[in-house]
Amino acid sequence: MAGSGISSLISKIHASSSSFLKSELQSRGLPDMVSSHGNILFQLSQAGTLNMKELSERIHRDKSTTTALVNKLEAAGFVARAKDSSDSRITHISLTETGRNYNETLSAISATLNERCAQGLSPAEQETLFELLTRISGNFN
Repeated sequence: MAGSGISSLISKIHASSSSFLKSELQSRGLPDMVSSHGNILFQLSQAGTLNMKELSERIHRDKSTTTALVNKLEAAGFVARAKDSSDSRITHISLTETGRNYNETLSAISATLNERCAQGLSPAEQETLFELLTRISGNFN
C-alpha cells in the first residue's frame, strides 16, 4: 500500500531539501543553521520585532530553548536584543542588517528549492499536493 511509505518519503524529501539548502548556503559563504534558527529569522522578518514570549509561541519552543537559540543568533550578529522601555523584564528581539541580508538570500534559495519541488507537476497537481501535505501536517497539530 502506498500509504505505508508516506513518512519514509517525507523523510527522504526533508533530507534532500536540507542538503540542497546547506549546499546553497555554503556556496554563498553563509553559515548553515538549524531549522529553528531559520524559523526565528523568518518570524522576525514577518513581524519586525517580537518579545521572547511571542517568539517562543511562534516557533513552538519553550522560553529556555528560545533563549538559547536567540543567544546563538545574537552572537553571530543576526539579531539584537532591547529591553522594553516600560518593563525591564521584557526583552524585544529584532533582526540586524546581517539578519535581514541572510533572510533575503535564504528567501531566494527557498524559491529555487520550491521550483525544484514543483518540477514536472502541473499547477493543478501542485495545488493538490499542497492541500494533501497541509492535511498531513494538520494531523500533528
